[in-house]
Amino acid sequence: MTLDLLTTHYNYYAVALLLGIGLYTVIESPNLVKKVIGMNVFQTGIFLFFITLAFRNGGNPPVITEGAGPYVSPLPHVLILTAIVVGVSLTAVALALVVRVYSEYGTLDEDTLEQLYHD
Repeated sequence: MTLDLLTTHYNYYAVALLLGIGLYTVIESPNLVKKVIGMNVFQTGIFLFFITLAFRNGGNPPVITEGAGPYVSPLPHVLILTAIVVGVSLTAVALALVVRVYSEYGTLDEDTLEQLYHD
């Protein structure tokens, strides 16, 4: 039973791996571009988690016909599509800010920027 559980729920391992890698990158990397990439990896893990939760064995598309059922809810998929659009916009704004910070201070290192700010 335990082996069956481990082999059939591999997508949860992918979610945990993506969330861990993204969070580690955001926390540990001093480079601002790497922080944006880590944020995107973390966000991808959240997307995968929500899509995984929406899966239903034997589920049919939510088109009402006779004898069809159970139905799969389209709401999680719609929410994730919206979140992807918001994520791309957030990434674009974050990278634009990174470019602005680099043009102003000449560095993307968080520690150097903190020293420049306090001096």
